[in-house]
Amino acid sequence: MIDAVVIGAGLGGLAAAIELAHAGRRVRVLEAGPRAGGKAGEAEVDGVRFDTGPSVLTLPAVAAALLARGGLDLRARPGLRAPSPAFRYRWPDGAALDVHHDPAATLASVRAALGPAAEAELAGFLRYAAQIWDAAAPHFVLGPAPTFGRLLGLGLGQLALVTRIDPLRSMAGGIRARVREPHLITLLERYATYNGSDPRQAPATLNCIAHVELALGGYGVQGGISALVDALVEVAEGLGVELRLGSPAARLRLDGRRVTGVEGADGAVHEAGIVVVNADVAHLIEDLLPASAPHGLPKAPPPSMSGWTAVLRARRRAGDRARVAHEVLFPEVYADEFADIFDRDRPPEAPTVYTCAQEACHGRPGWAEHEPLFVMANAPPEPRGAARPPEVWAALQERVLARLRGAGLIDADDAVVWTRTPTDLARELPGSRGAIYGAASNDRFAAFARPGNEVARLPGLFLASGGAHPGGGMPLAMQSGRLAAAAALGLPAPTLPLGSA
Repeated sequence: MIDAVVIGAGLGGLAAAIELAHAGRRVRVLEAGPRAGGKAGEAEVDGVRFDTGPSVLTLPAVAAALLARGGLDLRARPGLRAPSPAFRYRWPDGAALDVHHDPAATLASVRAALGPAAEAELAGFLRYAAQIWDAAAPHFVLGPAPTFGRLLGLGLGQLALVTRIDPLRSMAGGIRARVREPHLITLLERYATYNGSDPRQAPATLNCIAHVELALGGYGVQGGISALVDALVEVAEGLGVELRLGSPAARLRLDGRRVTGVEGADGAVHEAGIVVVNADVAHLIEDLLPASAPHGLPKAPPPSMSGWTAVLRARRRAGDRARVAHEVLFPEVYADEFADIFDRDRPPEAPTVYTCAQEACHGRPGWAEHEPLFVMANAPPEPRGAARPPEVWAALQERVLARLRGAGLIDADDAVVWTRTPTDLARELPGSRGAIYGAASNDRFAAFARPGNEVARLPGLFLASGGAHPGGGMPLAMQSGRLAAAAALGLPAPTLPLGSA
């Protein structure tokens, strides 16, 4: 007999399984793929393993809390890395800016690259972003899904704090009200892409992302993000979680409105009083639930961005030419990228190109003379019920590689050894349309429209994914799993210190 079934062994599913098992519940995880981790994947080419998904770990205290359930210390195993510089941003006009793990070093870098006025603007903006984080995190990230009723019940003191989240302006509006230096505006607007949104439409509340990365820190993980996945699996199994790989779920079983278990694609029945779904909400609604089930969930929230991703076998550089952990190449007109993706529904004509040098960032060893270089360009999700022609992604790949060669980041003979298009991602993750971060936050009320972690109309059903509260990205997906488990157990939401790094 088991107490809980978790559908999906992504980061949210593993987090939910760990918390449930730590509370003494007998947990079984059904994962359709051959490996745990979900979008935090791994591949191997010619004996070298590399990450194929997320590459920056923010708010590591969330992962640390999960690993601590099994007696592991994140800073020791797998271990955190704080390379400096962490990011190098480059613009077509020749401007370049290094961002460091230490905020003071970043401000000094801004002063050297863009001048003292820009340094003062970024310092002021970070104070504003920290204020948003301190006010928003307890109610929109760390605690249960927000509702208007819950906010109104906070009392005047707390409600006054919540008004500091700047919800009525867009991210771009909040940035431009404080920053004039055009290179800084571009850098700060890029943080909308951390949850796949559009800075022209997303609420200024999301400007707190700048504080999370620039002040609290974006980390590498020793051995790669996949090493974190392996550690979470070790903790889960050590707590007695049964992980079944290659075991897709076919449908949920209901007794009236109560969820009573899961039927696998192989016909096996897994009865349990708790079912946690670590998958896209659209997959739950369209594939896993009976059409008549009164779930009350939004059927088609606007999806977040997708992305074209690849790994190159890139000739290793040394000395002054050595690659930094992360590098971003901006286009001439950054706003055109968002217009292409969100207004014209097409891959960017002039894409921003992101790279992660996995040796520098995560200490992942490469080949004898080459290193694994992860590359990403933002892209729209797939159209509903359709797929873009392969030549669309082939053309985007050529534009990306041309940008990298033009910037001197790769050599002419550096080869693409792995790639994944939004079409591939949509195929791998049913219901996602290839969106990386679940639903986009391109609405002032997106946080209130996002599904909560408990499906109140179907007792026994809980949600743990980037498509549910609190949203997309590694730490939020893990926190979603923790919140789903807490709801299933009838416990208070697990929290963290606001300044956790």
